[in-house]
Parts: sequence; C-alpha cells; structure tokens
Amino acid sequence: MNGLQSLGGASASLGRRQLLIGAGGLVLAGCHKNEALTASHTPRLNMKRLDAEVAAIAARAAPGVLGFGLMNLESGEFWVRLGERPFPMQSVFKLPLGAAVLSEVDAGRLKLAETLTIEAEDLSPPWSPIADAWPGRRVYTVQELLEAAVSDSDNTAADLLMKRIGGPGAVSAWLQGKNVSGVRVDRYEREVQPDVYGMASFRPAWKGEAAFNAAKGTVPPTRRRAAMLAYMADPRDSATPGGMLGFLRRLDEGELASPASTARLLTIMLGAPRGADRLKAGLPKNARFAHKTGASGTDQGLNAAFNDVGIFTLADRRSYAIAAFLTGSTASDAQRAALFAELGHTAAHSVG
Repeated sequence: MNGLQSLGGASASLGRRQLLIGAGGLVLAGCHKNEALTASHTPRLNMKRLDAEVAAIAARAAPGVLGFGLMNLESGEFWVRLGERPFPMQSVFKLPLGAAVLSEVDAGRLKLAETLTIEAEDLSPPWSPIADAWPGRRVYTVQELLEAAVSDSDNTAADLLMKRIGGPGAVSAWLQGKNVSGVRVDRYEREVQPDVYGMASFRPAWKGEAAFNAAKGTVPPTRRRAAMLAYMADPRDSATPGGMLGFLRRLDEGELASPASTARLLTIMLGAPRGADRLKAGLPKNARFAHKTGASGTDQGLNAAFNDVGIFTLADRRSYAIAAFLTGSTASDAQRAALFAELGHTAAHSVG
C-alpha cells in the first residue's frame, strides 16, 4: 500500500518527539510532558509527490517488491511504503550490530583497542577481505573490525564482533532494551549466507568467493531456488521500512549510544565506499549521507535483497532518515542501483 502508514511499535518509542498520526495522514510533532509543543521549522514532506513517484518506481521494480520510507528527523513527519512488511536485511544488519557493539564500549564491557584473534572456525563467507587475508593476518582490534563490518561489510568482522558481545541473542536483547521494533538480528553471517542458497553449514574451506561459489554450484538449481524463496519469506534477520526509520531516528537522537559513540558510528557510515550509485546518486552533491547498504547475490536471475538505509543531511543542516528495501528483483545490479538513485532524487525533491 502506498502512502503514509503507521510505524507501529517503533513510533511509540521514538524519544523526545512522540509521533501522532493526524486525520489528514500527516505526523505531528509532540514532546515529553515537560516540554512545550513546538512547530517544526522545516517544510512538510511533499506527500503527493512521494505517492506518485515512489509508486511509479515500485511498478518498474516489479516483480521485485519495494519498501521505502522517509522521515523528517526534526518533526518526525514520515512517509512509508509497505512500512510494516519485513524485508531481508543482508548487510544492513551490521548497522544495528555496530550500534550494539558501541553500546558495550560505552558500558565499559568492551574496549575499541581490545584485540581478537581469528581461528579457522571464525571465518565467514564472502564478502570478507579479512577471511581472504587469513591466515596471513590473524589479529585485529575491535575498532578495525567495527570499521570493516560497518564500512566495508566484511562478514568475518561482523561475526567476530557479534560473537564477542554474546551472539545474535545479545543483539536482539539490546534492540528490545532500546525499544526498537521491526528490526531483527537472529543469525551469524556464516549461517545466513549458506542458507540463502540451500547449502550445508559453512566450513573454512569455502572461504573466498571462488571456493564459496564452487560449493554453491554443487547444490541443484531447483533446491537453490527453493532455498532463496524461503529466505525471502523468512522473518528472521529482517527489517521493516518503518522499523528501520525508527532505529535511525533513535540513532540520530543519541538514544542508542553515547554522543561519542554515535558520532563514531555515523562517521564510519559517512566513509562507506559502497553504494555510491544507489540512494546517494540521487541526493544533492553537497548532501552528506551516512548509510549502510546490503545485498544478496543473484542466482538464476533472482536477487533476494538489495537495500540502502541511512541519514542524509542537506547543506542547510536539515536531516532525514531514509530506508529502501527491494526483494525478489529480476533486474540487473545496474538497473536496481538506478531505481534507488531515482528514490534518492524523489526524496531530495520531496523535502522542500
């Protein structure tokens, strides 16, 4: 369904500006009980433009299913398409993982300078330059692993960090403790990636793209297709567009980590080398975009996940959360990126 939809649980816990849905479909800005009600200083979102242009982009994305959300981080006004539908996150999960890691640093239970040693059983499927470099290099600091996971989407780095802070269950508990709903982290990358293609459990001999693809090729095509369809429908390791907007707003408001850790995470996101041809390509050249991409491989012409989420700040310092998820696409990588660039352009021209 196009247009404005409720953010569900996320909207009930978005901090100092509680969201209220008005009869006209706009979200009004409220405050805590001890704060005066104030009006937003930023223009309202152009809902009609978002309705029309996102619907047209979604039609071109078919048979892929497109979820999209845009939120004014000052007023809390938002627009979402399929806001409560779960989409497979792929590497987007490394953003909440990074926030959870930094929360452990804030609590004094982890230090960025702490070193972790990689053993064979710690290796994860591609993408992972760290796995490719093993055993030539085995020791990394938490800071290095954090940057590798969030900025470069390294799977081994992400799995090592998740293991260090207690596993997927610990990340899930942290999200629940922060009142973040609509975002699920359930498994390690070494579990998720083989599952996408119906492969057996990951083993170190599969490290590197060539070895992993060779192992994948031993799975019959019909089984791979069934596994990918099952993965696309699996609620585990997924996010809703509305839930991701809620997560990004809580990150922006400093409710997930200390000011220093929030700044550190956003700085890593700003420097991400991936996704320049996605949402960022449609934003103004002078905009700053702190974001996290995620994408599955394409098998037999089907792509399970192609995503991009983050916070963009315009030259006049207005900031917006944005989340785009595409699943079940049969388009090429370049075509999917072009659709996301159009979404970025629509967003930039809908904020006034």
